[in-house]
Amino acid sequence: MKIVVLDGYTLNPGDLSWDGLRALGELTLYERTPVAETVARTQDADIILLNKAPLTAEMLGQLPKLKLVSVLATGYNIVDTKAARAHGVTVCNVPTYGTRSVAQMTFAHLLNLTQHVAEHSQAVRAGRWTNSADFCFWDFPLVEIADKTMGIIGFGRIGQSTALVAKAFGMHVLAYDVMLKASPDPEVPLVDLDTLFAQSDVISLHCPLTPETTGIVNAARLAQMKPTAYLINTSRGPLVVAQDLADALNRGQIAGAGVDVLPVEPPPATNPLLTAKNCYITPHISWATSAARERLMDMTIANIKAFLAGTPQNVVN
Repeated sequence: MKIVVLDGYTLNPGDLSWDGLRALGELTLYERTPVAETVARTQDADIILLNKAPLTAEMLGQLPKLKLVSVLATGYNIVDTKAARAHGVTVCNVPTYGTRSVAQMTFAHLLNLTQHVAEHSQAVRAGRWTNSADFCFWDFPLVEIADKTMGIIGFGRIGQSTALVAKAFGMHVLAYDVMLKASPDPEVPLVDLDTLFAQSDVISLHCPLTPETTGIVNAARLAQMKPTAYLINTSRGPLVVAQDLADALNRGQIAGAGVDVLPVEPPPATNPLLTAKNCYITPHISWATSAARERLMDMTIANIKAFLAGTPQNVVN
């Protein structure tokens, strides 16, 4: 059984072990794979593991030995799942490994927006406090989040985990999810998007990227938000129209944004959010805590074992 990992560096830059995969077959590891080399590197593969390396219909048609594609992530839009099914190739993902880590990053961004810890720390290191006439100072409004309302778009596992943290901070929570007929949390009412955008002090995105959700945050929706409200996106970059968000931030139409994802990654220097006011960007790392990556590795191994046993799990095609 030949197993090829096309882009293993982000999952394991050296702090995890690949031994669990080696025990399942002949393992070939690549840190990164240019698109032009994908077919050559996987020509004899029975199993392909990938994170962001694309696997198109054309590529799949040139891989006659391929039986399984296991995505090293929850999102699987990099694989043409219909073409895979047509070629008899099973595609699976890992849906639950990063739930708590993503919820944690959501609040890292929210607390940064409301407290500006790093910027105040930098001011202290620059000597501002040492030379202050007063016992304290602050350069930004300090916002208490208790009794504020968080609106969550996408109320699946991560959205629900985020709601639990919000409630622990004393926040009220609203949710929108087109797939749900009733809220799984009696303390979190489901509302329509107009209500959520108008009433929320913080909007946090946790929905999948689909044709219906692409650009769900746009100029019209941003115009519905309070001028004191924040937007947080730890889900998928194309959920937000980047230029519309940048315009809203630069005009002071909303108070700030924290994003861990962008429409194109790495982003081009022309992305307007890179220079927008009160926009804090992290490089798609909400999933990448060591604990989450260990779970991702373990669950990927479990996916392959289940497939080899004839009982595939987490199948997405």
